[in-house]
Amino acid sequence: MKPYIIKFTCIVFVILSLLFTSSSHAKTSTTNNNAIDPFWNNAVIYFMMTDRFSNGDKSNDQAFKRKQDGAVLRNFMGGDIKGITQKIEDGYFSALGVNVLWMTPLIEQVHGYWDEDWGRSYPFHGYWPRDWTKVDPNFGTEAEMKTMIATAHAHGIRVLADVIINHTGPMTNVDSAWPAGWIRTEPVCQWHNYKNNVHCAVATSIPDIRTDSEKPVKLPSFLLEKWQLEGRQQQEIAELDAFFERTQLPRAPKYYIVKWLTDWVRDYGIDGFRVDTAKHVEADIWRVLKAEASLAYNQWKSKNSTVFEENKDFFMIGEVMHLGVNGFKNTPSGTRKYDYGDKQVDFYDYGFDSLINMGFATHANLPMETLFSIYSEELNHGAFKNVGILNYVVSHDDPEPYDKERATPYKTALKLMLAPGAAQIYYGDELARNLKINGTIGDATWRSFMNWQDLTKDETQKLLRHWQKLGTFRHNHLAVGAGVHEQHNEKPYIFSRKYIAKERSDNVLIGIDLNKGHKTLSAYQAFKDGTVLKDYYSDTLVTVKDNKIKLNTDFSIVLLGKVSDN
Repeated sequence: MKPYIIKFTCIVFVILSLLFTSSSHAKTSTTNNNAIDPFWNNAVIYFMMTDRFSNGDKSNDQAFKRKQDGAVLRNFMGGDIKGITQKIEDGYFSALGVNVLWMTPLIEQVHGYWDEDWGRSYPFHGYWPRDWTKVDPNFGTEAEMKTMIATAHAHGIRVLADVIINHTGPMTNVDSAWPAGWIRTEPVCQWHNYKNNVHCAVATSIPDIRTDSEKPVKLPSFLLEKWQLEGRQQQEIAELDAFFERTQLPRAPKYYIVKWLTDWVRDYGIDGFRVDTAKHVEADIWRVLKAEASLAYNQWKSKNSTVFEENKDFFMIGEVMHLGVNGFKNTPSGTRKYDYGDKQVDFYDYGFDSLINMGFATHANLPMETLFSIYSEELNHGAFKNVGILNYVVSHDDPEPYDKERATPYKTALKLMLAPGAAQIYYGDELARNLKINGTIGDATWRSFMNWQDLTKDETQKLLRHWQKLGTFRHNHLAVGAGVHEQHNEKPYIFSRKYIAKERSDNVLIGIDLNKGHKTLSAYQAFKDGTVLKDYYSDTLVTVKDNKIKLNTDFSIVLLGKVSDN
């Protein structure tokens, strides 16, 4: 979680336009050989700030006597685990085509507040950890988290935990500092080279874990005292002893945290990690985390039946500034390495299956065909072949979202949900949640409470249905995110995606800005005569005849795929 996100200037359009010109002559292939499970490059991931999504239990709204005296949108507002579970049970996520949930960290936060430049702040966001072994009572309980994950699994939805090794929460009015052997508070990161990105504190409010150290340290006295009061000190110490005996790792701060994070996987069946501030940590620890998490995940699966038809490996995605800073710069022979200035690191070599694409919010200003063609080329033939990316238009700490004014919410949905790579819906994108809140400073404005009240409006319901149709289409057709893109017609805009692999193949055909009412499309040899297709936008069935598809719908969009793939 960082306040500083470097964004492209207008030069990106020149670079990407040049790239598009050169890559348009590349040899077309429809065969995918991705090392990453293609599921993860087609996933519909719903990311929510837990405290701001849905309040399922008002009795936990003010744990640890946290008050409502913070700056605008910097207090706890009541969203919790129960609220998420209720929305899963109601089918809200399933209707959006969501097959992965990602929520901000649920671990126990500092109990007090921190007075920072942006005003008095409480840790509603989840990124100020105090105890990695406990759920914060403002969010709920361990039992409620277990129920939420089980409920998600029962609905065919996987769960990512947002995890932190880089830093602790700040010393506050009621929280003591961590011991010197665990943290450093200076220098503050300066961003221009490796040392000043990694051996530093991301912000004055965030003490940096000494992830560079292999030196054994003792547990903080405050943590031991807390565990003693909770009646679990002996158990926690015994588990740590067993972990360090098995792994033969030194009792350095980062390895304690690896143990604590992977316990959540082993005990509750979390399917993957979204790793916070990954580029601010020496990359070697991520291999250790991935190996231990994979071991824990396999142990959980061996003891628990699963509702998923496909047995997938543990998944790990990193928050690394990517595809907007160095990716696509020198394509098609470009690099996927993160450039610190004096050192380059390929995070995909350190346990990550995918990285968050912080460039997409800028790239989304490109015409659809330019955007889609470039992304398809890079993911199928370029530097990002065999790995994953996650696109977004809005996020919790990116100061430059796409369409900040929510002026073009329908086009925004089309660009995000139809782009190659995985799609992240940030809570409220589908309802055009307001991104400009009076009185807020800094990232608080992206973090207002979910605008459920707007569902009483016809226009909001219409927009939600648009997102639902796109999400359901992607959910049912692997080719949308993982397939090879090919344009067939410029105006109206018609294109196909094809995914061909030994295990599975999938084709889709998409039309945008078509005539409403009667319309005829060529099948472009994507489907044989006699194939029954479904238009996911109008929920209409149609049969291909004479290489043509004839429809009569009230919409200018068609999303076509085989019925048998549903």
